[in-house]
Amino acid sequence: MTTITIRLPKQLRDDLTKLSREEHKPVSDIVRESLRRHVAVQQFRALRRKILPFAEAQGLVTDEDVLAELS
Repeated sequence: MTTITIRLPKQLRDDLTKLSREEHKPVSDIVRESLRRHVAVQQFRALRRKILPFAEAQGLVTDEDVLAELS
């Protein structure tokens, strides 16, 4: 594992500290989990942007279209 240093506004640091106490988790675990989720969402969005033109060309525009095609 590697270490990084970031600067946070005082209020965010206070919020993280409070959450850490409430959840009985280290701040680093909360931050790591949040970053992991953020990266996953960004990767999903990038993939979606990439495949969207192909899906639209097949007439798959909405979630319902996709579900109907899979059924």
